[in-house]
Amino acid sequence: MKLKENYKYSLVVPTSMGIRLTPAAQGQPIHTSNNLFMQATSAETNVANISAYLGLPVKVLTTFVKGSPIAQFIKDNLRSRHMEYEGKDVEQGGPWGYRHQINIADSGFGSRGPRVWNDRSGEVGRTLNVKDFDLDRIFGQEGVQILHLSGLIGALSEETSRFCLELARSAKKYDTKISFDLNYRASFWKGRKQELHDIFTEIASIADILVGNEEDFQLCLGIEGPEAGGKDITAKIESFKGMIRNVKKTFPETSVFATTLREVINANSHLWGAIMLESDNWHVADPRPIHVLDRIGGGDGFVGGLLYGILKGWDTEKWLQFGWATGALATTFLTDYGQPADEEQVWSIWGGNARVLR
Repeated sequence: MKLKENYKYSLVVPTSMGIRLTPAAQGQPIHTSNNLFMQATSAETNVANISAYLGLPVKVLTTFVKGSPIAQFIKDNLRSRHMEYEGKDVEQGGPWGYRHQINIADSGFGSRGPRVWNDRSGEVGRTLNVKDFDLDRIFGQEGVQILHLSGLIGALSEETSRFCLELARSAKKYDTKISFDLNYRASFWKGRKQELHDIFTEIASIADILVGNEEDFQLCLGIEGPEAGGKDITAKIESFKGMIRNVKKTFPETSVFATTLREVINANSHLWGAIMLESDNWHVADPRPIHVLDRIGGGDGFVGGLLYGILKGWDTEKWLQFGWATGALATTFLTDYGQPADEEQVWSIWGGNARVLR
């Protein structure tokens, strides 16, 4: 995949930032917890985190509540994660006005599965608007190698849907590669199915990298797929290959299709795999056991590692391997994003080497 050579940013992500609250006593449920750990979060910055921590220039396009201490917390957090940001400060409009989203979660433990509660009323990120950003400057003058879009931000509101579509069009105009993780959420699509289908289909038609599971491709893009492969994870691999073949017929200009495969043994033990089609070449990371501290963010970690491999210009099989490992890495953190120390740490995870490094 040939990337843009004159650029300021390796990766740009539009997102709606918020905070995530989890029990300070790791593994405990929210309803029994008196002390909570707060972090800044968004799915799209979780993806960007891999490249940012490994030294590539990353930019976040977002929006903030003016004067909010939570907004300041988020800005400081993004700086600490080596990410530049650009975004409008929106007036709160009083106590019942705008705020940053709140994600309330526990990671589960053993036989008790994780539970997540999203509180997004009044979310300032829903106001993201293309008129607040100079896309010709970002893509034309500054230059971007990959634009990463998520269906979460794409379906958040009419404004964010239009924003993502215009970002994709501008990226295409300036030869920036486009990555699109479909991330279907039924609650976001309620009452907007045809509108979002049309927008997602246009973005997918100009995307270079498409990420999603069978449900994503069917419900977002309306592509009929094979019957589900049942509980056997090997059968799911063959089922997904069938789906990808159908998707590729519809979107022949897309170069890369990818997804993760997960079988949950219990909250702390999963089988983790991945599959990718690059041009006409299949690459599979066979599912194998991983230990899980917190599963949230594993999929974003996978996409982040995949994009990092592409940005580094590695051989294609390494894209999937590195993505598998950064996804596994993310599940070992209390944050919902992976924070790799260096490439060697990630490759050790792929190689199954958890020995102490002195």
